[in-house]
Amino acid sequence: MAITPASYNIRPQRRADFPLDLTFKDSTGAAINLTGWTVLAQVWNKERTSKIGDFTVTVTSAANGQVNLKLGYAITVNLPDEAYYDVMLINGSGLREYYLEGIVRPSQGYTTP
Repeated sequence: MAITPASYNIRPQRRADFPLDLTFKDSTGAAINLTGWTVLAQVWNKERTSKIGDFTVTVTSAANGQVNLKLGYAITVNLPDEAYYDVMLINGSGLREYYLEGIVRPSQGYTTP
């Protein structure tokens, strides 16, 4: 059964690392055990003609469905005023489904090292 991805818009600062902690749950609210699953997340322009970058994905607790996504400086520095991202989970059988999607609207971030 196909799922409808949840929607969550993000607002990273340009020129800074942006972490995002997530917990994936099923339709009953129970955490999805991500053991043996693959988690992918990318940022694209609206037309999906140009990939802006990949999130670094760290599974922090597979049994509890917890992951950390991170956009690093090298990606946030090049974010346009509006972009789009999504998160795909691939289960152990190879089923690919989108679980989360949203708009990326960065704030400027002025301080530099």
